[in-house]
Amino acid sequence: MLRRIGKLIRRFTKGEDGSVTVEFAIVFPVFMTIFLSVFEGGLLMTKMVMLDRGLDITVRAIRLAPGSADITHDAVKEMICENALILQDCVEVIQIEMTPISSATWDMPDKSADCIDRESEVEPVVSFNAGGENDIMFVRACVVIEPLFPTSGLGLALTKDASGGVRILATSAFANEPR
Repeated sequence: MLRRIGKLIRRFTKGEDGSVTVEFAIVFPVFMTIFLSVFEGGLLMTKMVMLDRGLDITVRAIRLAPGSADITHDAVKEMICENALILQDCVEVIQIEMTPISSATWDMPDKSADCIDRESEVEPVVSFNAGGENDIMFVRACVVIEPLFPTSGLGLALTKDASGGVRILATSAFANEPR
């Protein structure tokens, strides 16, 4: 009986059945985490580039039409969203800030941007001033997006707000031309 148990133990320790399964169980989660992180990073960068694109095209349109009456908060919001293309529910999740910069003091607006708080019913008060002739204008657009894989890899490491969204920010500046 003892010999049979000894043979079984030797056979078990020398057997290589299932060794690939162990390697797969160790490597697969690491590989999938890297893959999901790369995919999340690519999608996040694409959304950031598209927000930048939308803001740049909108700022160019504003500069080419000085003194136009249609430069309102809602009109600028819609123009950015039309040109940003891939941002879902863009008009509901974007916050636009436009403020003049004093050429005497060069005081820039606060570095922290106000974004839409999806948990709150109240929207923050954001400065939107189209400025006057020869004013240097600072424009900032902030969008809250939902990470695709919030519980793994890069999606887990991103700084999120209370609702689980990630903020992306685009800024631009231009000079109002004389009329």
